[in-house]
Amino acid sequence: MQLTVIGYWGGFPAAGEASTGYLLEHEGFKLLLDCGSGVLSKLQSYVSPSELDAVLLTHSHPDHTADIGVLQHALLIGHMSGGQEKCLPIYTHSEEQGFIETLQYKAYTEWKPIEEDVPSQIGPFSVRAMKTKHSVPCLAYRIEAGGRVFGFTGDTAFKEDFASFFQGAHVLLSECNFYKGMDAAERAGHLTSEHAAMIARDAGAERLILTHLPHFGDVKQLKVEAAAVFSGEIGLASTGLTIEI
Repeated sequence: MQLTVIGYWGGFPAAGEASTGYLLEHEGFKLLLDCGSGVLSKLQSYVSPSELDAVLLTHSHPDHTADIGVLQHALLIGHMSGGQEKCLPIYTHSEEQGFIETLQYKAYTEWKPIEEDVPSQIGPFSVRAMKTKHSVPCLAYRIEAGGRVFGFTGDTAFKEDFASFFQGAHVLLSECNFYKGMDAAERAGHLTSEHAAMIARDAGAERLILTHLPHFGDVKQLKVEAAAVFSGEIGLASTGLTIEI
């Protein structure tokens, strides 16, 4: 599996960048994981919208879904311009009917359900989901392919169950919207650097990548704080960061 960071900011994108979005590839299959503000523009440095095989969304907040509408228009315009018509499946939970309706667009995108504790197959990827602690329904994902394990927390406050869910992950991509000791994290449904590191440590992960980064403070400090808890490799997400899982 290969992971490319398309966008990594929490809440909204910094100037010239994008909020949450990641391209996960294996055996030629291209899966877009979340599609936040600015993601479609940045994505085209790596693949065209028509090259995507599927989209997997964690939840409905705009910093994870804002570019779904323009992705749908890109597929429509591509077909009108002579490209091959294809229907792009968009996978996510089934708990918000209004949100689900936005994922159905003519013949170009269709919603596909992902349920907690029900394994799904998306191309070469075996996907399991777990509900997180967030202000709207949200899923964390454990994705396996080629004998490798990739975990993504989605947006969430700390849950002890993550340790078993992400057990043995080769790469854990964890949201990290707050610094160590910030009580606002729990109330907002997000993780601190310390909590992200605790999940990685208790899951026995090999590598931790911190993402969904805050717009305040020095984000390099997040890595320092995480390193006090987790002894494995730690990195900060950045645009274009590519990881072989």
